[in-house]
Amino acid sequence: MNTNEAKQIRIEEYLHSLGYNPVRRQGNSLWYKSPFRDEQEPSFKVNTERNLWYDFGAGKGGNIIALARELYASDSLPYLLERIAEQAPGVRPVSFSFGKQALSKPSFQQLEVVPLSSPALLSYLRQRGINTELAKRECREVRYLTDGKPYFAVGFPNRSGGYEIRNKFFKGCIAPKDITHIRQEQPKETCYLFEGFMDYLSFLTLRLERCPERPDLNGQDYIVLNSTSNLSKAIRPLGDYGRIHCFLDNDKAGMEAVQELREEYGLRIRDASHIYGGYNDLNDFLRGKQSGQSEHQQQKPEPEKGQRQEEQPKKKNKGIRM
Repeated sequence: MNTNEAKQIRIEEYLHSLGYNPVRRQGNSLWYKSPFRDEQEPSFKVNTERNLWYDFGAGKGGNIIALARELYASDSLPYLLERIAEQAPGVRPVSFSFGKQALSKPSFQQLEVVPLSSPALLSYLRQRGINTELAKRECREVRYLTDGKPYFAVGFPNRSGGYEIRNKFFKGCIAPKDITHIRQEQPKETCYLFEGFMDYLSFLTLRLERCPERPDLNGQDYIVLNSTSNLSKAIRPLGDYGRIHCFLDNDKAGMEAVQELREEYGLRIRDASHIYGGYNDLNDFLRGKQSGQSEHQQQKPEPEKGQRQEEQPKKKNKGIRM
């Protein structure tokens, strides 16, 4: 997908595919509760005639690429186009009804949360390089109906009862959106901070691969922001720790988040992003995928004669122990 193709997607249809529906319509404007934060009154407007959005709470707006930049907290255009393209199969024309009755049906109907077991979801996680046994421990399988059609996704719970949900074609959130705080049984001095749960799972996978006998997975607490827009929600709980290791994305949003934390907590903050320098995030590092590189651009070794591709041994990442 290129820039022009992305701009042809209707923003309201794209938001609907992510699970966000408008609260009301005023002329050519659809009003939403902002996808960037929790709020009671809608402050996010989509101009359906111009196909532009504006968030009055954040003072930001623009086209669909600017929207993706905020949703995925990245300034990398190839990365943003890849995220939009991943979502494209779920984008379809939608009409919203506003009257005295319900404004719109919930995007996630007949929600069911069960242990993670779907072969398709486990295959998706393996494609992302994630250890599936770890994923089964940390995540759930979320099943739901949208427009009467059944869907399912990997669900990662947050502290407020909501879920970040992912599958091969979809990235979204079941409200309320919040951070995830993972505490060990015994109080810890150190907390590891991640932007998204795929990075958290990537860290656990890397530790298990490199130190299978003593991975030290419970040697520290963890906080997953589930978006850098949630950073303010993490400030207070992070204050309980003497050391805070930041595994955030190697982009502008990630760097700004680390700087904000340093202004708050000074030398307690340690930026660990140099470990995966040259990669957009920890999951790309796990997969050996360079920043801005699409899946089909990655070079994969040919299997030896008579050996199936899936029998190839998994290539280990090298570098600093994490």
